Amino acid sequence: MSSTQPVRGRPVGSRGEDTRRRIIAATMRCVAEVGYSRATIREIARVAQMTSGSLYHYFPNKSDLIKAAFVELAEISVPRLATAADQASGVLDKLMAVFDEGDQLMRDYPHASAFDRALRAESPANLHLVEDSDAIFTSFREVIVGIIEQADREGALGVGTDVESAANAVYALMQGLYDHAAAVPPDQYHATVRASKLLIGGALFDYAKFA
Repeated sequence: MSSTQPVRGRPVGSRGEDTRRRIIAATMRCVAEVGYSRATIREIARVAQMTSGSLYHYFPNKSDLIKAAFVELAEISVPRLATAADQASGVLDKLMAVFDEGDQLMRDYPHASAFDRALRAESPANLHLVEDSDAIFTSFREVIVGIIEQADREGALGVGTDVESAANAVYALMQGLYDHAAAVPPDQYHATVRASKLLIGGALFDYAKFA
């Protein structure tokens, strides 16, 4: 066999990559809508606008397909959030950048949260997707901790607030937003992100009204 022959499951070229991304998006959507066990290769292929036979040229079985969709989401999400934070300077700017990038991720992968929830509910133990998902959230929390530690160094934390509790508060808010994305329409989710940014920035309420 020639060493230049494409490997099954990874057709080369931009057209092959575009098709692969379409399959991944269809996989996330199908699993998000009906769960892991009920999502079939046939239905995923239909949503991806291709035949089951064509899909098998990219992924040999359902487990490999689900794993590939999860891995793509994992390899993209935290690095994008970390890069967004790194490219901003001040603490508040970093937090706003992370919120904005998280919002963009949900635009790019609108079924990501429901996909993750479905895998947690019933994915096979041998795929280790729940453990991997937990590891992603741990990595994301480290991004938040880094931002809060900067706030601490700059004396920007409120009186009586420590790094751990502040990081937990921001992390809980963002994890809640991620879960929220699986339960509401996109426009409502994006509106909630905007309100969360106002909350972090201290502008959600008109405090003069409480005087």
